[in-house]
Amino acid sequence: MSHQPAPEAANETVVAQTKKWILDVVVGCNFCPFAGREVKRGTVAYEVLKTGSAQTVLAAFEAAMKKLDANTEIETMLLILPQGFGRFADYLKLVSGAERTIKKKGYEGVYQVASFHPQYLFAGSSTSDPANYTNRSPYPMLHLLREDSVSKAIASYPDTHKIPQRNIAFAKEKGLAYMQALLAASLGVSE
Repeated sequence: MSHQPAPEAANETVVAQTKKWILDVVVGCNFCPFAGREVKRGTVAYEVLKTGSAQTVLAAFEAAMKKLDANTEIETMLLILPQGFGRFADYLKLVSGAERTIKKKGYEGVYQVASFHPQYLFAGSSTSDPANYTNRSPYPMLHLLREDSVSKAIASYPDTHKIPQRNIAFAKEKGLAYMQALLAASLGVSE
């Protein structure tokens, strides 16, 4: 008889792994020069969704926007999907659905979604391109951002349009093995 962790414990592990990925990869590699501030301030919310249904995830995505409306102390929210959406093509459909939900619910210009996935693949790149690791995460996730905050951050940071190119150059310079190890290390964390 095998012992299964309680759902709360499993959720805590998923959040701990995601936090390690944010610290080591997103902040550590400076892929997002604005993330460190929010991590230090404790304004990042994490929600683990244990479902493979797009309809359920999109309902939770809508609820997350309402939660951000009601809680201005939360700057950004990550909806983490440890079950389902393992196929990148299915995940991309989910991201499109989230973008449609933003428009349909009247949140265009208020919120935006950023996408992260363990198999993230930039159009035209190969699966072995280290640049894909700028958007690879331990689990599929939808990152909900306040558009006003993004605009303010962009206005206060020089040459934001160069961030993606800088991130790609960093990942390519470090190489595939380094980027793979960095992502894999985040999965070794448990609460």
